Amino acid sequence: MKDAMTQAPANLRHLLSEATACLRAAGVDAPQREARLLAAHAADTDLAGLLRIDTLPPAAHAIFVQTLHRRLNHEPMAYITGHTGFWSLDIAVSPATLIPRADTETLVEAVLDHLPDRNAPLRVLDIGTGTGCLLLAVLAEYPQAVGTGTDLNPNAARLAARNAARNRLAARAAMLCGNWADGIAGPFDLILSNPPYIPHADLNGLMPEVVLHEPARALDGGADGLVAYRALAAILPDLLAPGGIAVLELGIGQDKSVPAIMRLCGLHVLEIRPDLGGIGRALVVKK
Repeated sequence: MKDAMTQAPANLRHLLSEATACLRAAGVDAPQREARLLAAHAADTDLAGLLRIDTLPPAAHAIFVQTLHRRLNHEPMAYITGHTGFWSLDIAVSPATLIPRADTETLVEAVLDHLPDRNAPLRVLDIGTGTGCLLLAVLAEYPQAVGTGTDLNPNAARLAARNAARNRLAARAAMLCGNWADGIAGPFDLILSNPPYIPHADLNGLMPEVVLHEPARALDGGADGLVAYRALAAILPDLLAPGGIAVLELGIGQDKSVPAIMRLCGLHVLEIRPDLGGIGRALVVKK
């Protein structure tokens, strides 16, 4: 680090310039914005509030330097700040779970179109809930709905419960630790899942932020990336209520193989909805 980076208090403009250079050299995308986000986090403000700051006080400067080191090691920004936005919610994150992606919001959009009655008393199941973001986004849109999220990782289930409380949805959301839907009694009007779908051989080719920091168990879809979908296809028919739907996230290039797996188990494909990048992302099926 350059001298100005290690001295406090430090002129923010120079600090951001040097941090941007360090991040760029480390291969971090959008280094100028990343530097500003780190400074805003250190100063306990937002990007707009950062415009009113000329100098970081010593405590904030120390946080900035510490978190910059973490980001230079490609630790995701959301793990550094401890939260991220998803849909209309503020979601706490931790290394126990994947960080919610904007692409996953495509599933929420599909739910809203296929279940247009916002006052329906839906019973919802989210298999492999992670942070709980999918289930909680749906519950926020359907005020009469109740839901259950399951995750094999107890730390993820605890985090999802915290997120339910954080977003004032705990009264309608139960977060459980368990394998898929073991011990869960249907029927459900809506089943959600963003399962592991990266082929095992492709894991090491992912961005360093993902490979080095996000949980491999939540990414690894087995040799062909389809192991989780076969497991889901086997249990969905018994869990879905008459007229109920399941909405599953797909990986790149899985918009033909996964629907075929679902059809073999007696499920009917209603839609494959693309994300903003044009990738088939949300698969909607029913009995």
